[in-house]
Amino acid sequence: MSYPYVLLSAAVSLDGYLDDTGPERLLLSSPADFDRVDAVRAASDAILVGAGTIRADNPRLLVNSAERRAARVAAGRPEYPLKVTVTASGDLDPAAQFWHTGGEKIVYTTDSGAERAARLLGDTAEVVPLGPGLDWRALLEHLRVVRGVRRLMVEGGGTVHTQLLQQGLADELQLVLAPLLVGDPAAPRLFGPGAYQAGRLRLVETRRIEDVVLMRYEPTAPGTGPVPSAADRHWLRTACELAALCPPSETAFSVGAVVVAADGTELARGHSREGDDPVVHAEEAALAKIAPADPRLAGATVYSSLEPCARRASRPAPCAELILRAGVRRVVTAWREPDTFVEAADGSGVLVTAGAEVVVLPEYEEQAKAPNRHLAG
Repeated sequence: MSYPYVLLSAAVSLDGYLDDTGPERLLLSSPADFDRVDAVRAASDAILVGAGTIRADNPRLLVNSAERRAARVAAGRPEYPLKVTVTASGDLDPAAQFWHTGGEKIVYTTDSGAERAARLLGDTAEVVPLGPGLDWRALLEHLRVVRGVRRLMVEGGGTVHTQLLQQGLADELQLVLAPLLVGDPAAPRLFGPGAYQAGRLRLVETRRIEDVVLMRYEPTAPGTGPVPSAADRHWLRTACELAALCPPSETAFSVGAVVVAADGTELARGHSREGDDPVVHAEEAALAKIAPADPRLAGATVYSSLEPCARRASRPAPCAELILRAGVRRVVTAWREPDTFVEAADGSGVLVTAGAEVVVLPEYEEQAKAPNRHLAG
């Protein structure tokens, strides 16, 4: 599966009131922050809001800056990002500003909602049924594969944000905190009840913008089983970046690896030929930094830019065996090992046979291959 980068954007008051919905339209962001949001929109391929937000706010969701729109066109992109909404029922107001401003629009809905949405909207928007229910993974894959969306900005509402976070599909949360106390118990909140992914989000930026504060977070907790999460993509990208640190070699691959506990804690990282060891492999280097009795290993995930080796001449135990000995039962990788040095290598097969889960994210294969371009095969 290939998904766009999913960025959730919202403004909240000090007591959790969400955005500027409601008849009085309390504006939480400052003018400078509205301009920042405009820049984020201009950098996105698509902007998504739930149908409830269209009904409550009647938004236009435009890039307001003429200079930013001109820059998009100069770069060969549409003047406005694709506008996307999601509705289970197909109950949409055809008079809403959303449909009559900006560029292309697309509606994702259920099989039962598709007929109603198409009847209400006519040729105003493309209507895409996702099946009997709203399948977020199918939606994201359609946006990426069919519509070419690489970066998706999600501006609400709370139900949409909740579902994307609970399913581990949000790559980034941009949260703006406004110095206001609302106190209305009926006011909409940013997130709803339910089970969320484990672990703490990683704070990657804080920025003062007039009287509000922007906070940017990334998820850290690995996915479970065969279904990848946004955090899996973050950690695998880190492993690929580590591969670029390897001293070049004509006789071995450059590989990076990270070991991450179930709660998102990084346990160790490593890369090929790290330190003074000219033959150490990335997974081997990372696992050597963790106490063998560390109980977190049993629930950890190993991220490796290249499939862990099944056979090697330089050491008694290949990396697939080292991973199994450590008690790790989930591996995420970007690239299956070619026959360059070992014919018919199948570290994934060794892991799966022993009961481990192996997840391959081919969208990172080119990044994993980059530091190995000089090798034949």
